[in-house]
Amino acid sequence: MSKKRKSRGRSKGGKGSSVTIYCSNCGASVPRDKAKKVTTRLSLVEPTLARELRAAGAYIAAPTTVRYYCISCSVHYGIVKVRAKSERRSW
Repeated sequence: MSKKRKSRGRSKGGKGSSVTIYCSNCGASVPRDKAKKVTTRLSLVEPTLARELRAAGAYIAAPTTVRYYCISCSVHYGIVKVRAKSERRSW
């Protein structure tokens, strides 16, 4: 059977099976090494107030949010682009 991608769409290498997680958008069960991880920082203070507080020397904590997306949702949101057939397997 032909291989579509060098990694077969995963990043696990030769370590056997990996833990499954749920997509943050659709709830699909996806292997953790196949899911796309998106980390964003969430600002709890509006920007104008944050600028004034930083000028006064205050530390503003910005918690990070981690989201995992399945391949179909990550393509839909533009996290992963659709590649041409010739660009898929970069040996």
